[in-house]
Amino acid sequence: MSASQPIKLAVIGRGLIGSAAARHLSKMGHEVALIGPDEPADFARHDGVFGSHYDEGRITRVYDPQALWRQMNRAAISRYGEIAAESGVEFYREAGALHVGDSETTDVASVGKVCADEGIPCEAYQDAALAERFPFLKSTAGMLGFFEPGDAGYISPRRLVRAQTIAAERAGARIIAEPALGILETGTGVTIRTRSGSVQAERVLVAAGGHTQSLLGRSLGFTVYRRTVALFRLGAAEVQRLAGMPSMRCLGPKGDNPYILPPILYPDGHSWLKLGGDPVDCRLDSEADIKDWFRSGGSIEVADRLQTQILDRISDLKFEERRVVPCMTTYGDTGLPSIGPLSERVTVAFGCYGKSAKCSDELGRLGGMALLGEVRAELAP
Repeated sequence: MSASQPIKLAVIGRGLIGSAAARHLSKMGHEVALIGPDEPADFARHDGVFGSHYDEGRITRVYDPQALWRQMNRAAISRYGEIAAESGVEFYREAGALHVGDSETTDVASVGKVCADEGIPCEAYQDAALAERFPFLKSTAGMLGFFEPGDAGYISPRRLVRAQTIAAERAGARIIAEPALGILETGTGVTIRTRSGSVQAERVLVAAGGHTQSLLGRSLGFTVYRRTVALFRLGAAEVQRLAGMPSMRCLGPKGDNPYILPPILYPDGHSWLKLGGDPVDCRLDSEADIKDWFRSGGSIEVADRLQTQILDRISDLKFEERRVVPCMTTYGDTGLPSIGPLSERVTVAFGCYGKSAKCSDELGRLGGMALLGEVRAELAP
C-alpha cells in the first residue's frame, strides 16, 4: 500500500486490542488497515517490537473488584462464540476459575460478596470441602475459595489474535504484517511509516500495548513493567491427574499471589502448566529497555520463586522441564485503560493492568468506537 492510496482508518498494533478493533470496525463497513508484525521466531535475535500475546494461556472470568472491568469481561466473554464462528479458530476453554486464599489474612471473602451482589454464579468452599472439590491442592487448612464454574477458564491469547485477525480480514480489513516505525499527523491525515513504505490514513487508532507511548513519542501517564512467566512441562500421567484443574488466582501479599493455569497443550505438542506473579515491579522506561528485556529471556530469580510457589500449592507435582518466558504489562493511576482521542486524527486504546486479555474484544470495540467519535468519558486520556 503506497502513499498514493489513502485509506479511511488504520489500526496500529496487531495484538489483542488492535485486532479486535479492526474486526469491529470492518464489520461495521469501514475501510480498515490493521498494521503490525507477526510473532518473532527468535526472541534473542529479534530487533523489532514485541507483544504480550505470544502464549497459550490467560485466565478468563467475569469477576473483578472494579465494576467497569466486570462489565468489559461480561461483554467480551459473551462474544467468544461469535469470534470463533467468524474465524474458524477455537481459543477458549471453560475450565472455571478458582479464587483462593487464607480466610484470615486475605480479603478472599470480598470475591464472594461481589459475585453475590453482581449475580456472578459462584460456589464457595472452605477447608476440607475445598480439598474434596479440588483434590490437587496441597493444603487447604484455613483456606477459603470461590469458584466461577461458567464463563470462566482460560483463553489462548495467541489464538485469539489469530481469530480476530482472520475475522477482520474476512470482513474486509487489509492486513499489513509490518511494525509501524513512526506516525506523523498533518492537517489532511496521518502518515504511518513502515519498513516497506508509508501508509496514509484519515484517522488512526494506536493499540500497541507497551510500545504505545514510545511510538507516539509522549507519555500518557502509564508505566510499562517487566513480567516473568514460568512454564512447567508435564508428562501424560500428570496431565491426566490434573485434568479437572481450573484456572486459579491465589490471593496473598504481592510476590506470594501467583496466578496458575491448568495444563495447556502448546504448539510444541507438550502440555505445560503456567504461572506468573512478580514480587517486585521493575520498570521498562524506554523502547530499548523493552527490547532488551524480551531478548533477555526473563528473570531466573522470579522463575525460581514461582517454582517454589507451585510446589507449595499443587500436591506431589512432577514436571519434566521448566521454561522461563518474559512478558510486559502497562499500569496507570486510574486502574482503568486509556481509550480515547489524543488529537483530531489519532486515538489510543491501551493499558492492560495485567487483566485485559480476557476482555480485549470489548476494549478493542471501545477503541474502534472512540476512533469514530464515541468516547466513554471515564476512559478518555
